[in-house]
Amino acid sequence: MARTIRRQPWTGCVTWLRMPKYLTAPGTPPELAAGFERIREELEVPQQFDPAALAEAQAAASKPPRADRDATDLPFVTIDPESSMDLDQAVFLQRVGPGFRVHYAIADVPDFVVWGGALDADTQRRGLTMYSPDRKVPLHPEVLSEGAASLLPDVTRPALLWTIDLDSEGAIEAGNVRRALVRSRAKLSYETVQEQIDGEVADENLQLLAVIGELLQAQERARGGVSLPGAEQEVRVEGDSYDLVLRTPLAVEGWNAQISLLTGRVAAQMMLDGGVGILRTMPDPTPADIGRVRAVARSLGIDWPREASYAEVIGALHPNVPGEAALLNAAPALLRGAAYTAFDGQHPDLTTHSAVAAPYAHVTAPLRRLVDRWALEVCVCLCAGEEIPESVRATLPAVPELMATSGHRAKALDRANVDLVEAFVLKDRVGDCFDAVVLDSRERYSLIQLQEPPVIARASAGLPLGARVEVRLLSVDLDARTVAFVPADQSGAAV
Repeated sequence: MARTIRRQPWTGCVTWLRMPKYLTAPGTPPELAAGFERIREELEVPQQFDPAALAEAQAAASKPPRADRDATDLPFVTIDPESSMDLDQAVFLQRVGPGFRVHYAIADVPDFVVWGGALDADTQRRGLTMYSPDRKVPLHPEVLSEGAASLLPDVTRPALLWTIDLDSEGAIEAGNVRRALVRSRAKLSYETVQEQIDGEVADENLQLLAVIGELLQAQERARGGVSLPGAEQEVRVEGDSYDLVLRTPLAVEGWNAQISLLTGRVAAQMMLDGGVGILRTMPDPTPADIGRVRAVARSLGIDWPREASYAEVIGALHPNVPGEAALLNAAPALLRGAAYTAFDGQHPDLTTHSAVAAPYAHVTAPLRRLVDRWALEVCVCLCAGEEIPESVRATLPAVPELMATSGHRAKALDRANVDLVEAFVLKDRVGDCFDAVVLDSRERYSLIQLQEPPVIARASAGLPLGARVEVRLLSVDLDARTVAFVPADQSGAAV
């Protein structure tokens, strides 16, 4: 059994492309169970829903859905980690003439939440679904997130249905969104879809996911966008033992992410045209930041032609090559300052996301991310030519701060969870030596990535950047969630 940790050891960022999952299983070792719970308490992760919010969710789950059309004839499927039950998105793809039509159904969470009610308040307190290896703390009560609002197979569900037309090269020609009833035909995992595509037994819908996904990736590169190549630390559970492995995402995960990014680009432009909404923005890297990363490339002997953009160079790196892994570790310096930007009337100064290289908005994960509810309601009203409810418009300016707070908490939770699992898997190996790659080097310490298990930690010495080295585990403190290494030929003291 596997539980995916959010931290990406080679890149450390770009988690906006995919929201990974944990699988819940019995038998978590007591040390870890207590540690995960202590972390949640330290970070004040809201765990219990207000009784009034639960009552509202139960009532919402029982009411008739709103819908402008019946789209249950479209053979949607969902593609998620195998254990997922909170299914935000369902996809159906078609060829239309020389181009393509993307049908993307998103759970109609705005239809289930009373604006200004108790459930609205509770979700604003949470902001995001929070993930730990032993369990998740959902943004919405499970009666909605894994029940009435989830796009589960073989049941009719209300959805916000995006219809996006692309030309033969994957460029956007038109897009709209409206409320509809949908019915997913199958709940598919990434692994199943990849196997069907690779084995050439996939139906046309899944075949087109590969075709359109690759076209959209090419469009991204042409715009100057970048998705950092990376691997993910994954917690493997066997019986009552935990282990860490390094997992490279499947190609289908990138194609699926491109459908989400496409929808976010259409939504952002729709809101800009309508003069109201909320964008996901990120400034371009500064010349100084690019210069520093170029300097790292030079020190590693990696060619960076003067005419090549950072997106071209970084996108071509391979995380399994030690020197390139070190450069990937430096690359997040070029992808900083992501924020949510609300506007009503005048456009904000920054309207684009530098990694997407276009205006972009979050609209495809409303069961797990608070901001999507506002953006979706704005978009569906704009498309229908209806007034945006005052309850939505009036609260829009507060959403960026709500998301910033929950985002900081989620990142801290992920870091602490990873640190705890790393300490746990190494606790009986003090004194052992390990092969590692140097990801960052300072005067007094280095950041290293062990080859096995894939732990990231500090070593108490400045080591050659990008080099393969041997290090010795000096100490493990499970309570503090820390591990310390020294070069194998030194006795050293922990940093």
